[in-house]
Amino acid sequence: MNTRDPEALRNAFYERIEPLALAPLWTRLKGLVRREPAPGEVHLWRYAQVRPHLMESAAHISAEEAERRVLILENPAFRGASRVTPTLFAGLQLIMPGEIAPAHRHTQSALRFIVEGAGAYTTIDDEKVVMHPGDFIVTPAWRWHTHGNETRDPMVWLDGLDIPMVQGFNTSFREDHDAWKPPEARFGGLLHFPYSRARAALDGMARAGAPDPHLGYLMRYTDPVDGGWAMPTIAAMIRSLPAGFVTKPYRSTDSMVFACVEGSGRIETGGKVLELRPHDVAVVPGWAPYTLGAEEHWTLFSYSDRAAQEKLGFFREQRL
Repeated sequence: MNTRDPEALRNAFYERIEPLALAPLWTRLKGLVRREPAPGEVHLWRYAQVRPHLMESAAHISAEEAERRVLILENPAFRGASRVTPTLFAGLQLIMPGEIAPAHRHTQSALRFIVEGAGAYTTIDDEKVVMHPGDFIVTPAWRWHTHGNETRDPMVWLDGLDIPMVQGFNTSFREDHDAWKPPEARFGGLLHFPYSRARAALDGMARAGAPDPHLGYLMRYTDPVDGGWAMPTIAAMIRSLPAGFVTKPYRSTDSMVFACVEGSGRIETGGKVLELRPHDVAVVPGWAPYTLGAEEHWTLFSYSDRAAQEKLGFFREQRL
């Protein structure tokens, strides 16, 4: 070894400390503490392409055997990690007529945004909720829940959970149906937001004035008790854009999952144009500027980890 070669001496030092589970921060600092968030991957799941596979899954496994018959919407940037964003999960769940998904509970919070079918139900503890397209329903953490379909048609909804976030804290717990006991009394706190009310609220905004130039007519789903986000870790919202309206560029630190409810439009971001039709789902990575353009009157549901980011002081946004 050249004892006068600083680089060789450094490398030898690094090799000596590695068996002690030590590493030099100065070789990794800029990768750990970045100047800006790392770029993510934009992706679009077209419901017309996904639906046949979702329906076929019912021929391969029952809701009872699967526990939750879900096709994961896995961002190509996180292959094998079951993530749609760095901190969130997304999937399309199918309940066929006559099926019941077994009860369980877990420390992860979940949202359901109803895509297709009407009249199936979900339960939270001893509360039963009948679901209709466009409804937004929250399953709070550590609450017993099951799903069932007493109708004649398949029922599909978008699942959004904070699974990767909970994994990051290593605080995942679950209990299955064999541990379930009927609650002694109603716990309350069920959050069910029918689409009819959301649509009425958006229509009211449209009558009241012009849309926000960067966001359109945007409604946040909030907890009626404290007025904060409806979920402690996930921010859910719904917006509408008039036909022909194009937003000004916007970006924020929360990666956003969009689901088209009604109408059609496009998301432009990172040099890509995503054309969305009803029930399509897309993800836009955090800190990536994007615009929304409505071809016809367009309604979009979306969710992100903004609720957690705000609590931790991480959230930033820019109107460009």
